Amino acid sequence: MQTASFRTPSIFTPFLNLIAAESTRHGGVSQPPYSSMNLGINTDDEPANVAENRRLWLANWQLDESNLASSYQVHGTAVQVATAAGRTTGYDALITNVPGLVVGVTVADCTPILVYDVRNRAVAAIHAGWRGTVGGIVTKTLGMMQETYGTTSADCRAYVGTCIDACSFEVGHEVATQFNENYITTNPSTGKSMVDLKQANTDQLRDFGLSDTQIELSPYSTVLNNTDYFSHRLEQGFTGRMLAIIGIR
Repeated sequence: MQTASFRTPSIFTPFLNLIAAESTRHGGVSQPPYSSMNLGINTDDEPANVAENRRLWLANWQLDESNLASSYQVHGTAVQVATAAGRTTGYDALITNVPGLVVGVTVADCTPILVYDVRNRAVAAIHAGWRGTVGGIVTKTLGMMQETYGTTSADCRAYVGTCIDACSFEVGHEVATQFNENYITTNPSTGKSMVDLKQANTDQLRDFGLSDTQIELSPYSTVLNNTDYFSHRLEQGFTGRMLAIIGIR
């Protein structure tokens, strides 16, 4: 993989009016263990470094914090209808149809999902950890888009982003039992259960009616591609955060 500071999902590239990207860990000013493009406010990194990273990264699209709506994420399923920039608390998904406003979520193993409603020019940014995935946060977000903007499956394009991979996400029995068995494999060396967050969230998109041609899955893993992405689990909590954003120009 290239060492650029962001990756634009190819499913969104035909839409010139759209800004959509997922950051990598490259191109910033933070020092180890947050090196180098740490975009997470709630880390023990130097706040000045995080602020500079965010300034540098958002400038790729001539944006700054005054264009970004986000939330302090709580691993829940609440969805915010964002109408203005700023940072709230308690939401793990944000939707908007306001031009010039981008919505974003931070991740470091959890799954970022970006959705674009082409006809209604509305977008969603979703943060899905295991709790949010079990709680159906993708389903709830799409339902909120349908209720708010008239979104239908035929008009959507979606990106299921870089997260911890199925062969690295080992969980205990109490977590494994909350997932459909289709998303569980067994680690032959430990006997522990492994969860596939990408597939679990992809299936929520499919259940809403999106076809596979409307969905792109990141080929990368926060664990297997740790030189390019932050992994909270692999780096034992001492790491940065990526940011995934989407919005209408």
